[in-house]
Amino acid sequence: MRRNISIQIFALIGLLYSGLMGSSVQAQVQVTLADGFDYPVGKPNAKNYYKARGMRLRSPVHFGEDWNGTGGGNTDLHDPIYACANGVVTFAHDIRGGWGRVIIIRHAYREPATGKIKFVDSLYGHNRKMLVKKGDQVIRGQKIATMGNNRGMYPAHLHFEIRHNIKVGMQRTSVSKSLVNWADPTAFIKKYRKLQKEWRKQAVPTGTYKVYKGFKGL
Repeated sequence: MRRNISIQIFALIGLLYSGLMGSSVQAQVQVTLADGFDYPVGKPNAKNYYKARGMRLRSPVHFGEDWNGTGGGNTDLHDPIYACANGVVTFAHDIRGGWGRVIIIRHAYREPATGKIKFVDSLYGHNRKMLVKKGDQVIRGQKIATMGNNRGMYPAHLHFEIRHNIKVGMQRTSVSKSLVNWADPTAFIKKYRKLQKEWRKQAVPTGTYKVYKGFKGL
């Protein structure tokens, strides 16, 4: 009896320590596999939008793409932003700084060439309004947010990323600047635009990255 109580106490201490250190407890949820990937604006083909800034993994670094409305300025403010694929929301917070409101969604998909299940995270930054919360499961094309300008810091646009490395979270300097960790969003979407639909859900790991503690730019 005493031994069981001691084990429970040590387990509780471990969880508290993890929380103080800013790490997340890893878990799994059952999620519908992605049956393809679409653009997050102008559903599904980015109609009336253009890529104002692409991904660049050398200086000056830009880890994703900036999508702007063709009207320029704040003409796309409040426009809908969509989940690029089926997945589960792992992050949805207003962290202010240069980010504002940020959503991260985790996706599972089957690689056609190998038949293996892979995971990627998609990130949506500078939102005006968030319509989902952490733990929500979303489907491809679901409205998850509205276009923002981070409280007037920028002209309205969406900062959009896709990551192969699902341990990054908001700690982007924690991994190397390479295509091992980061995907070119447009190239990835074009490659996996259509995938075979599967009804059986897949166990997807969550809690794989540390809690965000500060802003270090885009």
